[in-house]
Amino acid sequence: MAWLVLLTAAAFEIAFALSLKPSEGFSRLWPTLAVLVFGITSVVLLAKTLDRLPVGTAYAVWTGIGSVGVVTLGIIVWHEPVTPTRLACIALILTGVIGLHLSGSH
Repeated sequence: MAWLVLLTAAAFEIAFALSLKPSEGFSRLWPTLAVLVFGITSVVLLAKTLDRLPVGTAYAVWTGIGSVGVVTLGIIVWHEPVTPTRLACIALILTGVIGLHLSGSH
């Protein structure tokens, strides 16, 4: 169950980061409120996993999934560049996240 909550926290982390661009430097009300709601929700959910998962593992997985999600959606939504180097880095992050999950940190 902790892993499911952590995945949900990571999804909110992605929503948080993606809301930053439309907030235009926190000058637009609704996107700014979205940044706050998504960010706070993400951190609260992350914190709820820490009684069952090591903090280092939980944080690394949270940020890793968030990073991969934001880069991937940046490519899809904002047509950011797709390069072999970017794809290799995404693969490295995913490998680390999977490795941490499989390392017995359940």
